Amino acid sequence: MFERESYDLLKGKKGIIFGPFDESSIGWQIAEAAYLEGAEFAISNISAALRFGKPAELCKLCGDAPFIACDASINEDVEKCFDEVKEKFGSIDFIVHSIGMSPNIRKNRPYEDINYDWYMKTMDVSAVSLHRIISTAWRKDIINEGGSIVALSYIAAQRNYWTYSDMGDAKALLESIVRSYGPRLAKKGIRVNTVSQSPTHTKAGSGITDFDKMYEFSNLTAPLGNATAEECAEFVLTLLSDLTRKLTMQNLFHDGGYSSMGTTLPMIRLVHEALKDDDLVKNAGFDEFAPPDLNPKSSTNSR
Repeated sequence: MFERESYDLLKGKKGIIFGPFDESSIGWQIAEAAYLEGAEFAISNISAALRFGKPAELCKLCGDAPFIACDASINEDVEKCFDEVKEKFGSIDFIVHSIGMSPNIRKNRPYEDINYDWYMKTMDVSAVSLHRIISTAWRKDIINEGGSIVALSYIAAQRNYWTYSDMGDAKALLESIVRSYGPRLAKKGIRVNTVSQSPTHTKAGSGITDFDKMYEFSNLTAPLGNATAEECAEFVLTLLSDLTRKLTMQNLFHDGGYSSMGTTLPMIRLVHEALKDDDLVKNAGFDEFAPPDLNPKSSTNSR
């Protein structure tokens, strides 16, 4: 549980947080932080999360917050979810989208040989669900003027991270949905943004091959080091509060400065030393990234 002074940033505000699963979830940390700041909200996840995760425990920690079972990839579930939200709260001031899942990553299917049915599931759960949530809430007129919507993204939306696979495509779509919806929501002064968080040890992240190596590389490169889930939650609070009333359609990097760095001298030295080890280079799979030799010395056509 968060242990710090409360600033009442969200006092009197109501909302819904989609996606908390267990203590490692960023959505979980956002919920705890929002409760500390005075917010009332519902917590939502698929019904199976109650059996395999701990959202019921989170509800208790957050003043017996209501749990609403909802698969955000199913239209009918989202409709019923917001009907229940309207019944409990009337209208709300914020929505947090902390949902992401890739069957291809879970089942170790390489990007160049993905299962397309699973690929569409990745898109639907991880990105299209945001569109479905916003559209339903807008149509039911449930978001108050000046409200805020925040979704969690990752830098792989703009850059290639080999093992992040089709989740990179999903995050790119997620950010595009935010930009497309921004001017429409602005008619009621509603903001919508994404937060591109550092690699974070969550249930979803644990399924990514070599995640620990991604985490360590980012931590060594970021001037301030990786941001924790708790620190991300505190940042998200500012986006849900009235302190950011003119901030919308942005992808905000919360990553210790990693996204603005090229590299660091310690990283250059590490790579330089590693390249001296022929076995390490061979086993590291550098040949997968090596450009083709466009001018081979042995070519009989060389002049």
